[in-house]
Order: sequence, then C-alpha cells, then structure tokens
Amino acid sequence: MVETIKSALSRSSEIKLALARDAVFLGAWEKAGALLKSIAAGGGTIYICGNGGSACDAMHFTEELVARYKGDRPGIKAAHWIDGSTMTCWGNDKDFASVFARCAETFCTPQDVLVAISTSGNSANICAAAEKARGKGSKVIGLLGRDGGKMKSLSDIAVIVPVPETERIQELHITAIHAWCELFEL
Repeated sequence: MVETIKSALSRSSEIKLALARDAVFLGAWEKAGALLKSIAAGGGTIYICGNGGSACDAMHFTEELVARYKGDRPGIKAAHWIDGSTMTCWGNDKDFASVFARCAETFCTPQDVLVAISTSGNSANICAAAEKARGKGSKVIGLLGRDGGKMKSLSDIAVIVPVPETERIQELHITAIHAWCELFEL
C-alpha cells in the first residue's frame, strides 16, 4: 500500500517540477493570470465551469475568489455554473450538452471571462460554452489537459497540463487555480 502513495506522490511531483521549467505552460498561466486580474479590476465577472472533478474545481475557484484565499481582501466577482436545479432543468427540458452554453448566453458580456475546465479538452458542453461565451464577446481561458483537445482552439488562452493521467491533470489544475489566487493577493 505504501508503494501506491509513493508512486502517486512521485509522479505528481515529477509533473509539477517539469511544468515549473516549461516556458510554454508558464507563459500561458501568466497570461491567463494577467487576464483574470484585468477582468476583476475592470468590474467584470469571472465565470467558471467544468464537469465531474472539474466542476468541483470550478466551485473551489469561485469560493476562493468571492470569499477569500489566504488573506483579507475585497471579494472578486466570480460565479460557477454548477447549480443543480438549473443544470437538471435545462438538461431535462433541452439537453445536457448545451447547459453551460445556456449559462454563457445568459450571463457573459464583453467585460467577462469564462474559465472552462476540461481534462480532455473535448467535453461537448464545455466546448459549447466556450463558443457561446466568445460569441457574447467574453474571453475564454481553457484550463485543459492532454493535448488541449478541441478547447485549445476555442480558448483565447489555453493552459494545458500535457500528461495523459486525468488524476494528475486535476492535481495540476488545482495548483494552477491556487497560484492564480495568490496573484490576487500580491
């Protein structure tokens, strides 16, 4: 059993260290962080969506922005689209593939940004949301995995964790999210 945790910790550390030296990853992450700060400073809203574990990351990022991260600061306008009643209403009456696109259509403006989280980069409802958000004039940050999938080309900025393991991608996504939160407290 100890070998399992040692293996998981070693692989996670290996990926984090590699990304800490990856100029492409760091450049995309930094550019996305600057955009997030600019949107917040300009009074826009940071919208966040994802499926499964990425939905949890969307909620986690939202609470860190709205409430607090490490220090006391004014709240940052952010909202996740993981409202169960809205999702199940739209999914039941229409379809699940367009549930986040409906949110983008309803909320997004040119002053906002959508952070679309997908470990594969190919989630149909995430891609549809990105297309709709861009159509409404919002910027899109894709927090992605593997090769970025379809979301890579739908994102104004694609922050890609280029590994095949979903669990390692998710670990790096939350690290990237926490590091963005640190930017708001500088």
